[in-house]
Amino acid sequence: MATWKFGDDIDTDAIIPGRYLTLYDPKELAAHAFEGTRDAFAKEAAEGDIIAAGRNFGCGSSREHAPIAIRGAGVQVVVAVSFARIFYRNCISTGILPVI
Repeated sequence: MATWKFGDDIDTDAIIPGRYLTLYDPKELAAHAFEGTRDAFAKEAAEGDIIAAGRNFGCGSSREHAPIAIRGAGVQVVVAVSFARIFYRNCISTGILPVI
């Protein structure tokens, strides 16, 4: 189990780039999670890993693809100082526990 650390204002484009919005399978999305931001995530993330972040995690567009990609990578919990409101709700609806 690993903890992936991120700073403030990580937006949904950083979590899953827009060019992958045609994908819907969680595993396919996970293969591109944090591409260009933290490339090791897609290759090394595993079931039970945790994301720890700063303020405003998941800001930007309201796409559900972002939490689906994170969940597809095996992450079940995201701990952050604060979340973008829509991302927070999308986490809950896709099976991720968002913890403030």
